[in-house]
Amino acid sequence: MATRPNATKRALATFNGPAKALSRLTQRAAPPGVCLRLSSILRFPGMALKATIYKAEVQITDLDRHYYASHNLTIARHPSETDERMMVRVLAFMLYAGERLSFGKGISTADEPDLWEHDFGGDIVRWIDVGQPDARRLVKAAGRAEHVDVIAYGGKPAAVWWQTTEKEVNRLSNLTVRMLDDESAEALTALASRTMRLQCTIQDGEVWVADDSHNFAVKLETLRAAARN
Repeated sequence: MATRPNATKRALATFNGPAKALSRLTQRAAPPGVCLRLSSILRFPGMALKATIYKAEVQITDLDRHYYASHNLTIARHPSETDERMMVRVLAFMLYAGERLSFGKGISTADEPDLWEHDFGGDIVRWIDVGQPDARRLVKAAGRAEHVDVIAYGGKPAAVWWQTTEKEVNRLSNLTVRMLDDESAEALTALASRTMRLQCTIQDGEVWVADDSHNFAVKLETLRAAARN
């Protein structure tokens, strides 16, 4: 049965009435010269959350690489990122620190690692992921970068990840994978704050991290070493 024109108008008025009233209310509540759009209010639940910014002053004494420097880091923590993951990223920076090493978008994009280093020509010298990246990502990274490094963490789930991933990446000659133990991950997480002052000392393969109140050894197990360095 066809809908009568008057019935259609009444239905539209019933639907549009509250929306128009809310629009008029928001316009009256806005400061002079500012018009709040109803569509913007209705989209609020889907708005993207902003990253939280952390600052870290890091003093690095790496006797193995003869690298001694201080870095002022700005770390953008994604809303879905934990303190643990963020601090593993900071650890990765301290392990591979250099003037051209920087944080990538990592968790928020598939096209960038957690950290990377470029040469002066823009080519990727080092690609660093933390956590448990899948084999396809590592294969792709190995084709783009001279060196690929993974700092895995997470206890038993991380061990299972490596068991299932190892065979798939076995042919990657430029891949190094190291596992951070749970105790070290917990100690690093305890250092997390919006403003940090950290010291890292590396000698004979041993890694020590400290701040004003803590000083501990970081235990890393090499699960796979690259065939070429």
